[in-house]
Amino acid sequence: MTATAATEQLISLSAPERADALRELVAAEFRVTMLLEPDEELPLDRSYFDLGLTSLRLTEIKRRLEQRLGLAISANTMFNEPTVDALVTHLSGLLPGGTEAPADDAPVAQDHALLDEILKDLYQS
Repeated sequence: MTATAATEQLISLSAPERADALRELVAAEFRVTMLLEPDEELPLDRSYFDLGLTSLRLTEIKRRLEQRLGLAISANTMFNEPTVDALVTHLSGLLPGGTEAPADDAPVAQDHALLDEILKDLYQS
């Protein structure tokens, strides 16, 4: 994937500013999906699933973040980094000039579990 305007803006910032801007960008995507107002509090350290997100909605967020940031984000990442803060830390490592993110070596079975969960959500709707 190629860098987007959002990515270019993020990498032009100092490290602390980049972290804050990325956190706000990611939180904004969660707020939209969760139908929260922009000024409503989103607990950054609570699990997405405890906040009521389904795997289908999480997949939507993943897709939008990939488009906005020009990054490929593994489905495993969304489950292995289950809070906004943890996801932001991981994504920071994927940005050019960011700290290297740890390798995502979770088993492929999680991808199958995600697919099963998404299909279950679709058929229950």
